[in-house]
Amino acid sequence: MIVKRIKPSKDLKEELLKIEESGIIISGIGSLKRATLRLADEKIVEIEGPLEIISMQGTITADGIHVHIAIANKDGKIIGGHLKGGCKVHTTVEIAILPYNGTLRRSKDEKTGFMELDIGGF
Repeated sequence: MIVKRIKPSKDLKEELLKIEESGIIISGIGSLKRATLRLADEKIVEIEGPLEIISMQGTITADGIHVHIAIANKDGKIIGGHLKGGCKVHTTVEIAILPYNGTLRRSKDEKTGFMELDIGGF
């Protein structure tokens, strides 16, 4: 297992993109100053903190990341969505990654129009 800490004021997405190992994010906790998420209807929302990361999962591939995150505001209200750039770390983010034995790739899916996980034709 790979465990990493992302320090204050760093952009969470930018730091995840720097990770060179392919793998699955199985846990992510910490706090954010602000967050930018893409919701299920593809709407982009920006939320000002302080925010607690309640849950974070995703994939890290040689071609990028796909991460979903749930965050809570100071009143405990939770919102979640697709991680976008602009999520600034407040005090810390701690992530645990299960490495993949090989290299995971992403390729553009004709049906969705997005870069999707490509695991040998499945």
